[in-house]
Order: sequence, then C-alpha cells, then structure tokens
Amino acid sequence: MKKVLFSMVFTCLIGMTADAQILRSDELEEYAKEKYGNKWVDAATNLGSQITLDKNNAITYTQIIDAQGKSKEQLYVLLNYWFTATFNDANSVIKLNDKELGTIIAQGFVDDIAQHMGGSNSYKVSFRPVIKCDMKEGKVRVTYTVPFYSVVRLAGGGWMAALGGSSAPPKRMEENWVLDKCFPFAAKDSHKKTSSKALVMAHAYSNVVMDKIEECIKNGLVGNEGDDW
Repeated sequence: MKKVLFSMVFTCLIGMTADAQILRSDELEEYAKEKYGNKWVDAATNLGSQITLDKNNAITYTQIIDAQGKSKEQLYVLLNYWFTATFNDANSVIKLNDKELGTIIAQGFVDDIAQHMGGSNSYKVSFRPVIKCDMKEGKVRVTYTVPFYSVVRLAGGGWMAALGGSSAPPKRMEENWVLDKCFPFAAKDSHKKTSSKALVMAHAYSNVVMDKIEECIKNGLVGNEGDDW
C-alpha cells in the first residue's frame, strides 16, 4: 500500500512540475507562429507600432488581475507556490520573495529564441524576462519586463569559415543587445530578421506568462488548494 501511495504521489509531483513549466523555445515558437504568423519582420513591424519602450529602453507590460474574494495572504500563498515550481533552476530564479510587502520578483530564461548565421559570425539569442507580482486584497498587478536580449556570438563561426574549411575554433563572446538598437525600435539594424523574431517570441512569452498567472490566481496551480479537504 505504501509503495502504491508513493507511486501516486510521485506521479502527481511530476505532473505538477510539468504543468508549472511555462514553455520551451520550440513550443514558444509554434505558439508565436499560430498567433502572429511566421513572417517575423512583418509581425515585429506590427508589434512595434503598438509597443513603446519604457524609460530604461526595455519592453514592459503591466496587467491587473482581479482576484475578488481572495486576501493578500491567500494570493501570496498561491503565487509563491507557482513561482517556486516554475523558477527553480540555475537560469530561472526568484530574486525577491517578500510576504509582508506582498511582492514576488523572478527572472526567467528562454534559450535560443532566434539565430543568425552571418559571414564572419553566428549568433544565438535568448532572453531573461523579469516577472513581478504585487498583491493586495482582491487584486494582483503583474509586471513583465524584457530589458535586453542575451546573445552568444561565435566570432569566426559564420558561413565563410565553414565554406573555407577553417580548423580554428570560433571564439565565444556574450553580448547584450539593447532594444532601442534593435528592429523595429531602430530602423537600421544589421540583424533585422533576428531582432524581429526575438521581439515576437518575447511578446508571445508575455502572453503565456500572464495567462499562467491568471489561471493560478483563479483556479490554483493544481486545482486542490481550497479549504474543502
């Protein structure tokens, strides 16, 4: 009986962890294509007409989620549960967790959202969104911010080196691409297609995050957090 019970609990924990994960980059790309199409430059141009960078030249979205009937403490317990299950590895971490203040801040990580193979260099783009939840009686404010794109550049890893049969290993360099220098916020961008896809992916991720948090607030993480037990 104990073995059966342990197996059931273990299965539930696996399911809960899987449900708590947001999206891998390949899943996010499919979601973005379904929602915005696969013409990244066109989609980014359209989004750029709707988005204004904040005073720090970051993308910031804010959503107020109604949680009528739930106290600040109840909301904290729900969201602490969600954040702890979701941001639990070396790349996705909780930065601030203050019950008294009613604030949780986490930094996520989505790897390899866009790629570019240039003549001399190749690029792999990821991003680290900051998700902040402020709680009070019957209400949650979610703030989602993308301050920059995280880029790994392989100097000497472009198609010229591949065609030339170079045996020298490319040099790995890490860069941050600030958004006001990226398309569509900057008209001149030598990585236009790459920046376009990165924007669409980051925007799509914000939709998923907001939906996940709202679902948690209204229905709980696994649906059994109520008092009827």
